[in-house]
Amino acid sequence: MKIAVMGAGAVGCYFGARLARAGHDVTLIARPAHVEAIAQHGLIFESGGAQDRIPVQATTEASGVADADVVLFCVKSTDTEAAGQSIASYLKRDATVLCLQNGVDNAERLQPLIAPVAVPAAVYVAVEMAGPGHVRHHGRGELIIGASPASTDIARQFGAASIPTTVSDRVTDTLWTKLTTNCAYNALSAVAELPYGPMLEVQGVADVIRIVIDECAAVARALGVSLPHDITEMVLALAGTMPLQYSSTAQDLARGKPSEIDHLNGYVVRKGAAFGIPTPANLALLVMVRLREARQRHPE
Repeated sequence: MKIAVMGAGAVGCYFGARLARAGHDVTLIARPAHVEAIAQHGLIFESGGAQDRIPVQATTEASGVADADVVLFCVKSTDTEAAGQSIASYLKRDATVLCLQNGVDNAERLQPLIAPVAVPAAVYVAVEMAGPGHVRHHGRGELIIGASPASTDIARQFGAASIPTTVSDRVTDTLWTKLTTNCAYNALSAVAELPYGPMLEVQGVADVIRIVIDECAAVARALGVSLPHDITEMVLALAGTMPLQYSSTAQDLARGKPSEIDHLNGYVVRKGAAFGIPTPANLALLVMVRLREARQRHPE
């Protein structure tokens, strides 16, 4: 397959590396520093203590999606509309665009802007950029994608590239499960500047997480979304499996970048307000991250 990765940060570089190593024709659309490093040295892929240099095409131009059969759409949720508009005229009509993003409504927001089908996807991978053109994988790496005419074939070919991929007609439920997890961990990790394990050791943190989950579950029910019956236990157990992981929001703030908090806790707050469901814990976490972002914009 010919594959383009729009917004090749950590997640996009990870999946792009797996697919390129399996022999697919991959183009990464990334920031200039990454493109320059990849042009000079290839994409450095680090996983399981081993390091590999993978030859792959990279560009800063949105036209890099031209002729792609599959586009991995990996931009920040805040950039969905702008990025969608930038690639719309270059996309093949029969391409498939997989939205590998945080939040639950990116495919819905993207679809009116592009002719190809936009397919929601839930991503489970712990990964970071260790430097320009250098992706470091910490764990997991599976996808759950929505149903589309091409989804079954995509899942087969991705699976052969060591990317376990499942097609689901209930992907919205999966996205909400991930959203609930993000709402529970992301802001707390960011504000505390702590990874999940030490964060959960602080008295009261688990109680706050339970309240956040309860609020998310109430909003999900109002939307007709089904969450796992043991969602609270699932979310709390994550810290034990990824004790050294910092949330993506924490990583954004550490790098001085805008976060996606408005599409995480902020999304729950907005939907809760629309249904008359109180979400004070999610609101508090939303405001705390916004305050941290304001401090970065006005350090003096």
